Amino acid sequence: MIGEPSMTERLRRWGFALALPLACCSLVVSAHAGQPLSVATISIPGGAGGIGFDDLSFSPELHRLIVPAGRTGEMILIDPISRKLDEIDGFSAQASYPGGNGQGVTSADVGRGAIFATDRDEETLDLVDPHSRSILAKTKLAAAPEYVRYVASTNEVWVTEPPASQIEIFSLPEHGLPEPNSAGTIHIPGGGPISLVIDDRRGRAYTSGLVNETMAIDLRKRAIAAQWRNGCHWSRGLALDRERGFLMVGCEEGKLESLAVDNGKRLGEAAAGDGVDTIAYAPRLHHAYLPAAKTATMAVIDIAADGKPTMLATVPTASDGHCVTADDLGNVYVCNPRAGQLMLFHDGIANGR
Repeated sequence: MIGEPSMTERLRRWGFALALPLACCSLVVSAHAGQPLSVATISIPGGAGGIGFDDLSFSPELHRLIVPAGRTGEMILIDPISRKLDEIDGFSAQASYPGGNGQGVTSADVGRGAIFATDRDEETLDLVDPHSRSILAKTKLAAAPEYVRYVASTNEVWVTEPPASQIEIFSLPEHGLPEPNSAGTIHIPGGGPISLVIDDRRGRAYTSGLVNETMAIDLRKRAIAAQWRNGCHWSRGLALDRERGFLMVGCEEGKLESLAVDNGKRLGEAAAGDGVDTIAYAPRLHHAYLPAAKTATMAVIDIAADGKPTMLATVPTASDGHCVTADDLGNVYVCNPRAGQLMLFHDGIANGR
């Protein structure tokens, strides 16, 4: 319609601005409802043939975005201010991308000044020095891994192993090189574990079964402390508001469920696009981000003081874009697996606070 504002202009009015590309970035054009939309992208080295991204994260300790780059055999650290990319190689590599996210290094977390990463092809837990940008040690896992998380309160590393329906636990020495040693497993029923979030403040971890149940795990007892119906048909990613005690569950069928971590009470739900997998949360903004692989969109959802979620906006992303993370500067990064890139947005949506 003549005179109708473009999608770009409407997003700017909502406050969800498109970040400007810097030296590392290229400007591409995608379509949304027939309207062109310029998007800033970060191209991952060696990713032109596609990358099976899975677990993107932001480390406040390193102040870097951590991008396990799948089949490329590299992990990429990105400075959110300069957008400078540092490459760490030595992971398993594959020449081509067949789809999915089962190749090479796909998950990582930071603790004790190190990066702990899982390599799906080698089925190893790798200890990485972010300063020398090198792999210091590899530890064989009991089964194929999905997510790795550092647990500060117990000085451990937890790795989810869905094919074995378990979480494998690794202890770290008190001093010196934090090389992991296998120290036991926790059985997770219901087709899990799906996702993993650590809540050191409350001494718990949270994970989900495949269908409609989320579990709280006692970190010290290494046992399931509570099981809650989460309202999903298919459970996917988790995100935690540690200060306010809300756990957000992404549902593959296209919605977010909000739970109270003290008793698992469902606080509300909000719709998203179809094909939700991993989700992210910006605690300063109280915004959750749910990319949807099938609809190539991302829902931006506000989490109110009572935990109730409310849809704020939907922005176009990329087909198969199922993973996301947020930094502490208001930036949101969504993966574009087919292009081997990250799409970068800046969240400036006003929410009345």
